Amino acid sequence: MSRRVSPIEAIRAEIDVLFTGDRDLAEVLEDVARLGARLIIQTAVEAEVDAFLGRARYQRRAATAVDADGQATARPGHRNGHCPTTIKTTAGPVTVARPKLRGTTEKFASRLFGTHVTRTNALETLVIASFVRGMSVRDVENALADALGPEAALSKSTVSAVCTAIRDEFDAWRRRDLSGLKLDYLFLDASHFKMHNGHAAEPVLAAWGITTDGKPVFAGLDNANSESTDAWHGFLTDLADRGLVSPLLVISDGAKGLISAAEQVFPKALRQRCTIHKLRNVLAKTSKDDQDTVRAGFWACFDTNNEQLKDIEPGQRLVEAVQRRIDAFIDKWAGTCPAAMRAMATDRASLTVYLRFPAEHHKRIRHSNFIERTFGETRRRVKVIGRFPGETSCVSLIWAVLDRASRGWRGFTMTPRALRTLQDLRRALLEPSTPPCKTPVDAAALEQAA
Repeated sequence: MSRRVSPIEAIRAEIDVLFTGDRDLAEVLEDVARLGARLIIQTAVEAEVDAFLGRARYQRRAATAVDADGQATARPGHRNGHCPTTIKTTAGPVTVARPKLRGTTEKFASRLFGTHVTRTNALETLVIASFVRGMSVRDVENALADALGPEAALSKSTVSAVCTAIRDEFDAWRRRDLSGLKLDYLFLDASHFKMHNGHAAEPVLAAWGITTDGKPVFAGLDNANSESTDAWHGFLTDLADRGLVSPLLVISDGAKGLISAAEQVFPKALRQRCTIHKLRNVLAKTSKDDQDTVRAGFWACFDTNNEQLKDIEPGQRLVEAVQRRIDAFIDKWAGTCPAAMRAMATDRASLTVYLRFPAEHHKRIRHSNFIERTFGETRRRVKVIGRFPGETSCVSLIWAVLDRASRGWRGFTMTPRALRTLQDLRRALLEPSTPPCKTPVDAAALEQAA
């Protein structure tokens, strides 16, 4: 390890590298869990050393502060590298760099490394805590005490320093300016987590999207007490107030509060009903014996690569063709599964809006499950602690997971034809008073933009 790179910086670099490859997201998150445990432990022990010596890494002793009596607060001594220490966790063994000191007048003993640390599996709490970016000092102290034993508790100043640094990162993200963010597609979804003792799980609202350059972006995250119109309206209004302009297409499930709020805040945008959520609604009202056949028939309605539809360009003609298939599907099963087909017919028009957009984007914009696997990973991890210490810890945890995961999300291909289709839709939806472009599209320029 380079002497100029701190162990903390090295761990952060390892986490960043994980999302640059083509590995499955679930596998990546397992490694992030282990690195997250390393990061929180490494940050805490380095903070202990700073407090013990009275100065930060590379800070000269002469430049440190003095106390009220004018006495230097820095101790004699200096850092002398690190030695590896392996700790067992339920996410697997992790190795941290244990600091070594030289020239001190008293021995440095880390309170983090208790006698039971290297032989306990209770450190799953720390794996979770490595993602939590908003826990109070007492919350972190209790989490560490549960995992490491009371003899390994950290000082309040150390815990406070760690929590403050990582909480600031989340606060800055949730207040950032969005005026430079131009989205073609905006995905909205919510997942429920237990935040308060004795209360039911509450929703965390999430927004992510695809920019006009085809790049994925994690746009917003916040907690709410319900998925009501008011809750979603407040969430989306905050994004708009910070500069987010209307997207071309909003993709979501069928929650009435979400739909109503999206139509109020972004009235010019089209709305796509998540086909996966719709299928779940249909299958929930279908007998087990018929579910496989109904599922196959459902997806066959949206297959545009067959002989009948493959030559139809994205647009209203394609929408009408698929709507006729849906009608036939409903007619076929109405007698056998009437409740399921009533669910299929509800808000049916919103199932085919995506067909007006570039064909190469269809399979990814017809549902809002883009983020569900990551939500699932988050829920699996928090089962260990049952519930969060509060709203801030919950939202901070989810943000930390999604923020890292979003760096590995795949973008959209923007071909010249796709760019032209999106340009025409943008002009029709967002700039209806703008006259059509009479100059031919420069294909070379579009290729370069893609």
